[in-house]
This record gives sequence, structure tokens and C-alpha cells, in this order.
Amino acid sequence: MGHLKRREYLMVIEKKINTASVNLKSLDPLDHSLELLHFGFRGLTVAADRFLEARGLSRVHHRILYVIARADAISVGELAITLGVSNQALHRPLSHLFEQALVKYTREPGRHRFKLLALSEAGAELEAEATELERRTLREALATTDTDGQEAWRRVMLALAEQLN
Repeated sequence: MGHLKRREYLMVIEKKINTASVNLKSLDPLDHSLELLHFGFRGLTVAADRFLEARGLSRVHHRILYVIARADAISVGELAITLGVSNQALHRPLSHLFEQALVKYTREPGRHRFKLLALSEAGAELEAEATELERRTLREALATTDTDGQEAWRRVMLALAEQLN
């Protein structure tokens, strides 16, 4: 697969994303890569976000559901740490998920102050559907490059994720 030419990715940003017709100027050679990362993530999540919005939910709700679905037992505090947010920032969206009966909790034996979170059946179904929309989008995007390109993308994403450690 050929490399994306600078003009091609500029056109993506100018034509598909920038509906406000704002001319973004480059202040550094890496600015276009930053824009591709930002707008690429938006492209990854757009279908899932629409799905969630139709149910009165948002990206933050999906992040919570995604983590809970993959944790054997996770407390509110552990969830906040995993998501990189404060307990206070987590309170409102998590309460909303409790109200919609998408998340439930049990008390940890011997530590009754700690709520262990789990998805309800409806929460598991909703999370699976939203995540599959993202998987489908990612699968389609990865199909535009060969195995070497996919591996290079994963190495870049891993290097970025390592900045969290």
C-alpha cells in the first residue's frame, strides 16, 4: 500500500471534517498528524456515538460500560483510576447508568463500603452493540493497509499509550 500523501490527508480534513470551513494552518510539521489522530478518533467513534445518543448516552457512558464489561470485579475507585478521571467526574455518568439499569453493583464481602460494579444484561447488550460499531469501523480502516502498515499503526498507538505510565 502506498503512503498517504500530505495533500490527501489535508483534503480529508478540509472536505470531510471541517464543515465550519475553518482554515487550519500548520504551526509545526506534526500538526497534520495530530489532526489525523484527533479526527481519526472522531471517525472511529461517530457511529457508536450516534447509537448512544439515540439512547440518551454519550462517549463517557460507553467508556464506563467498556471498562466494566472487561473487568472481573471493579470498584468505583478502580474504575476512576482506569479511566483517568476523578471519582467526582465519574459520579454523574455512573449514576445515569444506574438509573437506566445498565450498571448494577454488589458490596465487596468484608469491605462493605466498596461497590463492585457489573453490567446488567441490558448494559452488556448495549456495550456490545456500541463496541461492535467501533470494531467495524476500525476493521474497515485497517483493511485499507497491509499487515506491515497495521503493525506500524499499532506500534505508534502503543508508544502513545506508554506515555500514560
